[in-house]
Amino acid sequence: MAMEVLDRRALNRATLARQLLLDRSAMSVPEAVEHLAGLQAQTPHSWYVGLWTRLRDFSPPGASDLLADGRLVRVAAMRSTIHLMTGRDALAVRPLVAVVGERMWATNFGRKLTSHDDLASIVAEGCRVLAAEPLTFADLGKRLAERWPGHDAAAMAQAVRVFETLIQVPPRGLWGRSGRALHTTAATWLPGLSAEPLTVAELLLRYLRAFGPATVQDMQTWSGLTRLAGVVDGLRPRLVTFADEQGRELFDLPDAPRPGPDAAAPARFLYDFDNLLLSHADRTRVVTAEFAGEPFDPHGPIPAVVLVDGTTAAVWRVGRSKELVVAPLRPLARHEIDDVTAEGARLLAFLHPKATAPVRLVEGGWPALLAATA
Repeated sequence: MAMEVLDRRALNRATLARQLLLDRSAMSVPEAVEHLAGLQAQTPHSWYVGLWTRLRDFSPPGASDLLADGRLVRVAAMRSTIHLMTGRDALAVRPLVAVVGERMWATNFGRKLTSHDDLASIVAEGCRVLAAEPLTFADLGKRLAERWPGHDAAAMAQAVRVFETLIQVPPRGLWGRSGRALHTTAATWLPGLSAEPLTVAELLLRYLRAFGPATVQDMQTWSGLTRLAGVVDGLRPRLVTFADEQGRELFDLPDAPRPGPDAAAPARFLYDFDNLLLSHADRTRVVTAEFAGEPFDPHGPIPAVVLVDGTTAAVWRVGRSKELVVAPLRPLARHEIDDVTAEGARLLAFLHPKATAPVRLVEGGWPALLAATA
């Protein structure tokens, strides 16, 4: 029998529902972070917007407290990038996806160390040093170079990063505070906490719960893992399948929400590294041609997106004067403008409660936004 086809709009609504972007959720912060399988969080604070836009009555000081006491952590996970996760998930997920960082390390640094014996000794010493004192990777490399003066300091520090689970410690990441990117070991930061590592199959089921329906290629893009087709084949009795408009096979959980293409999708402000935009091989379920065609500088600021009717219809920034500016990427209807400005005003009140300037729309896309917020 031919598989049911899910068009782009149906995929959009299904994914937005999983991502808590159709209706704000009453989940607690830890529940939401685990449901979403973590939030990409290499910037110290922008992920707070990701939770605000998904949760009812979100309290940033409350989330900050969770980060301070280890119930939430910032850890290198999927794609070897920093993610906000619960402590339990960090211990369960990180060992499974560590191979991604190890591959990157072998490509960029592997030839700079002379033997596997050196590598094991360096990692063990790095863990001992970081357990005694959280350090930046630059400082860790200097400390290791004192013992191994003939080795590349950056290669040694990065070896510790990828071969052990390290936590980026507060005050970096706390609401209203900042600090250097200091790291310690998970065993030091989360004493007494343990979790069984997930299997690859369990990880993919978590992915579908948060990002499905999805292809095998989507799962690989999100996780950084490769050769997942065999794992997905083993999961078929637990999954349902569809086809997208290009005929690619989509996998999903039978009980996951698929609200249909006519479900309302209110304006939502995403943060600069929002998982929604980074977790599929084919991102056209959300990303429009207008957004993809903008002249974003890969070495410049990362755009933060406004979803209108579920897709990337505008970009936004807060300028130095605490004014929230939105640059549409397509003509917006009057009701869409009203929705965007109302949601933008709520976001500005969240970020800067004392700000008084109204939300401003500018024409000209990303270049105009950068100019207006310089």
